Amino acid sequence: LKTCTGCKSARYCSIKCQKEHRSQHKRACKKRATELRDEVLFRQTEGTDCPICLLPMPLDPDKLAMISCCGRKICAGCEFANALREIEEGLKPTCPFCRLPAPRDDEKTFEVNMKRRAEVDDPAALQWMGVECQQKGDYSGAFEFWTRAAELGDSESHYQLSVMYHGGYGVEMDKKKEIHHLEEAAIGGDIVARVDLGVLEQGNGRFERAEKHFTIAANLGCEDAINKLRHLQLRGFMSYKDLNTVIHTHQAALDAMKSSQREAGEANLRRAAREGGYDS
Repeated sequence: LKTCTGCKSARYCSIKCQKEHRSQHKRACKKRATELRDEVLFRQTEGTDCPICLLPMPLDPDKLAMISCCGRKICAGCEFANALREIEEGLKPTCPFCRLPAPRDDEKTFEVNMKRRAEVDDPAALQWMGVECQQKGDYSGAFEFWTRAAELGDSESHYQLSVMYHGGYGVEMDKKKEIHHLEEAAIGGDIVARVDLGVLEQGNGRFERAEKHFTIAANLGCEDAINKLRHLQLRGFMSYKDLNTVIHTHQAALDAMKSSQREAGEANLRRAAREGGYDS
């Protein structure tokens, strides 16, 4: 039997049968398809873990490091711990993740490595290449790289595509495609996209849906989402009990990101910003 691709429930013996039933089924199909989409959209997503220490990644991108040889993002704590170990033991620099000799720490080497990884369809490298194109004003190139990365499931690229369709950067403005990519980004765990969806729903007066979006982001440690939930509570669109529950989950998410190693790594990043280079 052929299953309806919209509602996933109605079944037909043939395409002809499906077409004949279409006029009777259309409204119920659309309703059920929307319900199925919402089940996926409002499912609590999990944060990304550092592949080395396995703790949830910090939300601040400045506390992360991208390694060009293997295309991995790691937390500042693991990057610093590896560098410190090598200094103390007199070892040659290696990648903290793949343990191959560390690539040279310069922009040219980083770019060459990322291009090589993009050629083999590494989503992180494709996303990075898209950003490079965008910064040079090459929106066509950015669109191509982000589309390829999005097809491979990269949530950041979905978000970038939503921005392109929103502002008409290199493409025609398209609200439907903007929302599609924004939702796909949120489903994939992109917190900025999740908060943006909440803001859109709030602006449309759909406060219950806005609360759901903000709650998912807050549960992953997003401070902006917590502040927006407080605003909803003050306006009477959310109960204090529900807000308090989210606040506890939010704090637990923040606590899970902490470690002494990360504190040392982040302190070193602050010193490096002031002085330049690692402090041994």
